[in-house]
Amino acid sequence: MPQVKPVRTAVFPVAGLGTRFLPASKAVPKEMLTVVDLPVIQYAVNEALEAGVEQCVFVTGRGKHVIEDYFDIQPELNAALAEREKHDLLQLLDSYQPEAGMISFTRQQEPLGLGHAVWCAREIVGNEPFALLLPDMVMQAQKGCLASMMEVYRETGGNIIAVEECAPDEVSNYGIVAAGEAIGKGFRIDGMVEKPSQDSAPSNLMINGRYILQPEIFTLLANQQKGAGNEIQLTDSMLRLADEQDFYGYTFTGKTFDCGSKEGFIAANISFALERDDIGPAVRKLILDALKN
Repeated sequence: MPQVKPVRTAVFPVAGLGTRFLPASKAVPKEMLTVVDLPVIQYAVNEALEAGVEQCVFVTGRGKHVIEDYFDIQPELNAALAEREKHDLLQLLDSYQPEAGMISFTRQQEPLGLGHAVWCAREIVGNEPFALLLPDMVMQAQKGCLASMMEVYRETGGNIIAVEECAPDEVSNYGIVAAGEAIGKGFRIDGMVEKPSQDSAPSNLMINGRYILQPEIFTLLANQQKGAGNEIQLTDSMLRLADEQDFYGYTFTGKTFDCGSKEGFIAANISFALERDDIGPAVRKLILDALKN
């Protein structure tokens, strides 16, 4: 088993405009829209903390101050709840309150793509491996995707990408990896292609928004030319890094909901609500009654 540096930091790019949720996203960042009663961003943070992450770095943009406020303590709210003896709600809020110094924010001043957003976190991350979680992708599983990726990372070192199977006719919508030999709980990645045609795709294993990356990616992102969409693409720099370092894949078998889309957001709300003991039966009845009409 290789000696690897621990992954202590997670990066969350949250600077996107959320245009698919206009007009709501004019006032509420898409990351703060709720799946049942938790903001989308909280699911990604929970996943990171479960995996042992100690520092969360948010790459924000204009109009995202609400995210900073959410992770801050609100003395007035706490005082009001205490006065009304809402001790259960105080305990709930406390359970989601990060420890002092655990949360950092940096700014992506221009919308230049995911690769540029990751590069903006370089000074906070430093010369350490880090996790990257795309908050739009909300995952539902007994064990978090990132926690399972950490197990692969401790076996292999290098860079880890989470993937999952998609329908063959949908490969042109995603980054797709070529799967090599199996290694422990993961496999060697022999290639990556961004949005290939169905005929040219090396597999139907799509990249699902979870990564463990070595810090050398920052040097490559610093001089990465703009790619698809006239943006700095993370995949382009990962392909260059793959010439120098190993990449491994972990196949996630839980449910993934793209909460950047309306359909995925609604599906996540239904799935997470049905899983809840307190509201699941009532929601199930509502769905069945709606289907009868």
